[in-house]
Amino acid sequence: MRPLIGVTTSELRPSAMSTTRRHGEPPHPEMALGMTYLLAIEAAGGMPVVLPPVGDGEAVLSRLDGICLSGGPDLDPAAYGAPDRHPELGETEPSLDAFELALARAALATGVPLLGVCRGAQALNVAAGGTLHQHLDGHRQAEAGTLTTHDVQVAPGTRLARILTAGPLAVNSFHHQAVDAVGRGLRVVARAADGTVEAIEAAGGANFTLGVQWHAETLEAHLPLFTALVAAAKPQPLSLAA
Repeated sequence: MRPLIGVTTSELRPSAMSTTRRHGEPPHPEMALGMTYLLAIEAAGGMPVVLPPVGDGEAVLSRLDGICLSGGPDLDPAAYGAPDRHPELGETEPSLDAFELALARAALATGVPLLGVCRGAQALNVAAGGTLHQHLDGHRQAEAGTLTTHDVQVAPGTRLARILTAGPLAVNSFHHQAVDAVGRGLRVVARAADGTVEAIEAAGGANFTLGVQWHAETLEAHLPLFTALVAAAKPQPLSLAA
C-alpha cells in the first residue's frame, strides 16, 4: 500500500462570493492549499491527504505514515515567546498554528517522518522550541515558483546532501521569515549567502525530520525530497514469529 502522507493546510481564506456556483450562500472560511504539494507526493509514490485544522493534531498522527507541513502565512510570534511584533509581520492565524505545532511535536516525539516546506520548516523549528526572525528583506522573488533565483550551501554529510546534493544548490525564495535560534534536536544543514538558515534536519539523523525554506514542491529537480519522505514513511512489514 502507498504510504498515507498528511499535508497541513496552514491558511484559511474567505469564500469566493463572486463565483456563480456559490451564489446565495453565506460567506464562510475555506482551506487554502496549493495542489503542487499533493501532486509532488503522488508523483513520489505516496497517497496525500489534506488535514483540516480541526480537532486534536496529535490524535490525527496515529492514522498517518508521514507528514508534510506546507507553506502559508506567518506564524504568530506568541508561539515562540517573542515579546514584540515586527511592523512587517503579516496576518497570523494562531488557531492554525496550534494545530500544526501539536502535530509536529507529536511527529517529533514518535519519529513519524516529517518534511516541512517554507512556513513548514519554520513550524518544525518552533515545535522543537526554536525561534524565528520575524522579517528579513530580500528573500521574496518576483519570478515564478518553478524558477530558481539563488543558491544555498548544503552541508556535506547531511541527510539533505544525500537526497539532493552537497555544496551549492539552486532554489527559489518566497519567504520573509526564517529560523533564528534552532530548536532542540535539530541542526542547520543549509544557508543562503547572507547566512540565512535555509534548511534544518534532525541532528541524530535516525529519523526523517527535514525542513527546507524554499518551495521544493514547485521544483521538479527537488522531487527527491518527497520521494525520500515517502520512502521513510513506508509501513514496515510485520515479521512473523517462528
